[in-house]
Amino acid sequence: MIAIIDYGAGNIFSVKNALDHLGLESRLVSDEKSVRNADAVILPGVGAFPWAMNKLNSSGLVGVICDEARKKPFLGICLGMQLIFSKGYEFEECDGLGLIEGAVRKIEAPGLIIPHMGWNRLEKLNDCPLLHDIGDNEYVYFVHSYRAECSDDNIAAYCEYGGRVPALVYDGGYVYGAQFHPEKSGDTGLKILKSFAALIK
Repeated sequence: MIAIIDYGAGNIFSVKNALDHLGLESRLVSDEKSVRNADAVILPGVGAFPWAMNKLNSSGLVGVICDEARKKPFLGICLGMQLIFSKGYEFEECDGLGLIEGAVRKIEAPGLIIPHMGWNRLEKLNDCPLLHDIGDNEYVYFVHSYRAECSDDNIAAYCEYGGRVPALVYDGGYVYGAQFHPEKSGDTGLKILKSFAALIK
């Protein structure tokens, strides 16, 4: 079972619908026991970094998220991806979950519209299990104003938007993050979600 964490800050129903479409068992969860009992975990998110971290802290799930992300497949989506980094700087400096070393800062793209919204091409950088069924000219759907800054070693794929924007990140273990919305990215996004589910042992 894939646990979709419901902490009041997520695009949870579109993620659930995508998993249902793939025939994958999933459940919306908001308690520690359900996260621990899941085979994999998805952390969605929309909104501002400090607001979402406050929601997570209030939910009491930060500890179990950090524990379980080291033991089973874990995917952060959009803001959920940003939260897996060490720090965020949206409105104020704020600690993240610290699952991957890095910071989240406003996109600086002179002459381009912020937020970065719409379809953009994935550019592969490093081998990653979530990209094994993805070709070299695949597009996914983004809606965001902030970007991760991290080591190239943690970037599986990026897109170009006034510079390189990490699109799919990972820690080399169980932790993955998608800045785009796989659940809104057509067949390409569904392939990525299916590859994520295939990591379950």
